[in-house]
Amino acid sequence: MKNKLQSRTPKHGNRRGVTMVEFSVVLPVFLMIVFAGFEFSRICLVRNAAHNAAYQATRRVMVPGATVADANAEASRLLSIFGVRTFTLTVNPNPITLAATRVTVSIDIPANQCGWIMPMFTNNLTIHAGSTLFAERDRTY
Repeated sequence: MKNKLQSRTPKHGNRRGVTMVEFSVVLPVFLMIVFAGFEFSRICLVRNAAHNAAYQATRRVMVPGATVADANAEASRLLSIFGVRTFTLTVNPNPITLAATRVTVSIDIPANQCGWIMPMFTNNLTIHAGSTLFAERDRTY
């Protein structure tokens, strides 16, 4: 009976540090993948918010009497919900006249200011969203 116990213990004695070395190699890679997943999920969330803000801003300025400031205010309101403070809004035509048949609103957001954890994954990325709608104009006169 004693021989069976003695033959089992020496096999496991020389592998004590292997688990710790494997853990120290795999953990940073695993954490980087997890953090990159969080960052890219946040970028997708902001991208969808930018598309919605562009659409709602276009709806705001397609009516007669609307200005570019109205579009900017609507986009700022919607993007601030997601913590986006820095963006560039472009309205075409600018100024909006009665002769305009279509109105286009474009929003550009620097992605490095939208991250939660590390902007290293989205350093040079720009989120672009746009929307074009027919302008509501009375052509009877």
